[in-house]
Amino acid sequence: MKRTVTCHNRIRTKSLEMPAEKLTWRLSAYGILIQDNRVLLSRQWDGWDFPGGGIEKGEGVEEALLREFKEEIGISIESNALLHITQDFFIPDFLPDTYWHDVLMYFTCKNPQGEISTDGFMDHETEYMQAAEWVPLENIDSIKFYNPIDSPAIIRLANQRKSV
Repeated sequence: MKRTVTCHNRIRTKSLEMPAEKLTWRLSAYGILIQDNRVLLSRQWDGWDFPGGGIEKGEGVEEALLREFKEEIGISIESNALLHITQDFFIPDFLPDTYWHDVLMYFTCKNPQGEISTDGFMDHETEYMQAAEWVPLENIDSIKFYNPIDSPAIIRLANQRKSV
């Protein structure tokens, strides 16, 4: 019996049953940067996500996280600690007939350097992303996130670990 999985596209709010052999493995790294009771979030569509994205072949996890932060946010950071790992079956908007089995790693980050910028956006990112913003921690339960995790819970966990 062939295995199938349900792939999601949270932006288009659609799901498709997909044979497992059509999936492509994807590893990705995301950062949670908290400073002055605010979290730095990437503005996407009508919601938010953490800065980060796919790890390229031959690229280290930390190297990818630092690159993604620089591309999407315009600042340099240091990764601190692995906070959470999860998986998702995902349909990317910008790649036709592509379905990912994505393993997502979330890291706490520190020591931001530089100014927020959109200069590093890839072509497809300019269609849905805006400049990142510092969001007050008191607002995290009332905003829309585009990712497969409980974002407010992971932000609270990162904030707890930051103060330890």
